[in-house]
Amino acid sequence: MTNLVLKNVTKSYGDVPVIHGIDMEIKTGEFCVFVGPSGCGKSTLLRMISGLEDITGGEIEIDNEVVNHIPAAQRGLAMVFQSYALYPHMSVRKNLSFGLENLKTSKPEIEKRVIEAARMLQIDPYLDRRPGQLSGGQRQRVAIGRAVVREPKVFLFDEPLSNLDAELRVSMRREIGALHRRLGNTMIYVTHDQVEAMTMADKIAVLRAGKVEQFGTPLELFNHPKNRFVAGFIGSPAMNFLQGKVGPQGIQLDDNTNVAIDPARIKGPQDTPVELGVRPRDLIIDPDGPIKVRVSEVEQLGAESYLFAELSTGEAIVVHQPGQTNVQIGNNLHLSINSDELFLFDKASGTAWY
Repeated sequence: MTNLVLKNVTKSYGDVPVIHGIDMEIKTGEFCVFVGPSGCGKSTLLRMISGLEDITGGEIEIDNEVVNHIPAAQRGLAMVFQSYALYPHMSVRKNLSFGLENLKTSKPEIEKRVIEAARMLQIDPYLDRRPGQLSGGQRQRVAIGRAVVREPKVFLFDEPLSNLDAELRVSMRREIGALHRRLGNTMIYVTHDQVEAMTMADKIAVLRAGKVEQFGTPLELFNHPKNRFVAGFIGSPAMNFLQGKVGPQGIQLDDNTNVAIDPARIKGPQDTPVELGVRPRDLIIDPDGPIKVRVSEVEQLGAESYLFAELSTGEAIVVHQPGQTNVQIGNNLHLSINSDELFLFDKASGTAWY
């Protein structure tokens, strides 16, 4: 079982810094997800941990040993890539065993590990097939199995499900979660999909422009985002943000609507520009509600509905409705907010006010 610590880790390409002093501890047996928009540095950070990318500064420790200059093959890690990277001319059995053969593992031990991994991943009926005879999901299981047979200290996953269709992604992320529970290994998983992050992770690191914006459990990030970026990235559908300022009786929105709020929540003087954050599920259709909107689109999903609307300022807002709705495009609505679930962010810094 393995813990992993990053201490002020940096990466630059020439004079261009891309990773900016990351400090993080991933404890033994945790499933940690790096999530963020494209280009934020999450895959670069994963490759630095794996040893496939040199670090510019700082230290990476695995089980209290600094591994900065230890080659990738000697770090005891196994990586599953976005592309399956299987040998097309080899059978599934051979793809699983090839790495162990190169490590001079005994034949009985190789056979034992291959059979166990194949059974665990439900690919044992396909051991004699070649990758071209498998579906995308089956090929991804083989790629994961190739990592499993190595019995690594840490599993690294670099967007392994991005090539799969939506339904298969859902089933595969459940299988990876089940695999983690069975094996108990430390796992690090990179994705741009925050739903994957929320459903799979013990801890999430939200990255932006090479920096960790927040590191914590999924519910910590959902319930107590540190800033506007994390609040907007975690949660599906995304949080609504309404522009306003600190008024004499609460928050005055740009359309002159006043939203009452506990004065203790307000951390700046009157007229301080703010953004009011509210998730779609915490907006309530209320004839006496202070927020006036006009509906521009309605999505009926059967078990739930989404109303896409606009304030008089043109700001977009999304409202979640359980079940089905009679609201039509063009309707004018009044909304109130569940004040217990309202978020405030300083407009200048993006910092959350609690």
